[in-house]
Amino acid sequence: MARRLLCLLYCGLSVGLVVRGQERPAAPGRPQAAEPAQRRYTIAVIPKGTTHVFWKSVEAGAKKAGEELGVEVVWKGPLKESDRAQQIQVMQQFVSQGVDGIALAPLDFKALVRPVQAAAGQGIPVVIFDSALEGQPGRDFVSYVATNNELGGRLGGQRLAEVLGGAGRVVLLRYMVGSASTEERERGFLDALSKHAGIRVIVDNRYAGATAGEAKNQALNMLDQIRQADGIFCPNESSTLGMLLALRQEGLAGKVRFVGFDASPPLVKALAAGEIDALVVQNPRKMGYTAVATLVRHLDGQRVEPVIDTGVAVVTRQNMDDPDIKPLIE
Repeated sequence: MARRLLCLLYCGLSVGLVVRGQERPAAPGRPQAAEPAQRRYTIAVIPKGTTHVFWKSVEAGAKKAGEELGVEVVWKGPLKESDRAQQIQVMQQFVSQGVDGIALAPLDFKALVRPVQAAAGQGIPVVIFDSALEGQPGRDFVSYVATNNELGGRLGGQRLAEVLGGAGRVVLLRYMVGSASTEERERGFLDALSKHAGIRVIVDNRYAGATAGEAKNQALNMLDQIRQADGIFCPNESSTLGMLLALRQEGLAGKVRFVGFDASPPLVKALAAGEIDALVVQNPRKMGYTAVATLVRHLDGQRVEPVIDTGVAVVTRQNMDDPDIKPLIE
C-alpha cells in the first residue's frame, strides 16, 4: 500500500512539472519565440542613403537602441538617395535572409509599397521611419516613426516670413519627386507663406536632386531668379548645403534671407556666421532609436502606437546655445 502511494505521488509531481515547464503557445500568425531575455532579434535598418550627416545620426540612434535592448542592428542602404532600385534590392535581401524585423525610410512613398507587403507576407514586421509610405500605419505596417514634416515646413515658412517682415519675393528649391517627407515640408512651407499677402513665391517648380553637388548645380542654373529673390527655402540637408555653396560662390551668402532644413557641421557653422537665418531641425538620433525600440516592443508582443512624432524645432543664432536646442545640432 505504501509503495502504491509513493508511485502515485511521484507520477503526480512529474505531471505537474511538465505542465509548469512547457513553453507558452505562439501568438497567432507568429512563430514560437523564446522569452525576450533569451531571444536575440536581428533588426535591419534601411535608410534612404548613407552619406548625409543626418543618416549617420539616425544610425547612431538605431545602434544605441540595439546595444541597450540586446538586439543585433544591421545598417544597410543605398549610397545615393535617388537609387530606388538599390533600396528595393536591399529590402529583398533582408527578407530572404529572414531577419526578425525591418525599419525602412522609403525613398519613394509608392515604389516601396510592394517590398513592404512582401516582407509582411513572410512574417517580417516593418516600421516606416523618416518618410511616409502609402498605406495606413498600424495596418499596412507596424508604425510610422518620424518628424511631423508638414509642421516643420510651416515653421520654416513662418520663420522666413518673419525675417522678411511679411513682404518679398521667395524661391523654393524642392528636393526630389516621390520623397514624401520633403514634399510634406514643401507643402507646409507654401501654406505658411500663403498667409502673407506681401510675399510672392517666384519659383516653386525646381528640384535639387539627391546630393549637395546636384543641388549646387541646380541653384547656379537658377541664378537669375535667386538674384531677384529676397528669401530662399530648402527642405533637407543636401539641398540646403548645395544652395549655400552656390550662394557663396556668387557672393550672395548672407545677402539673401535663407532658411534651410536639417543640421550638419557646415550648416550650423553657416548659421552662426549669418549666412543662414534659421535651420528647421529634426531629432535623427531619437528617430533611429525609436524605430528599433518600436520593432522590439512589437516583436515582444507589446502594443505600439501607429504614429510616433519624434519632434521638430527651429534653430536660430539667438537660441542655438539653449540647452534644449544644442543637442540637436551637435
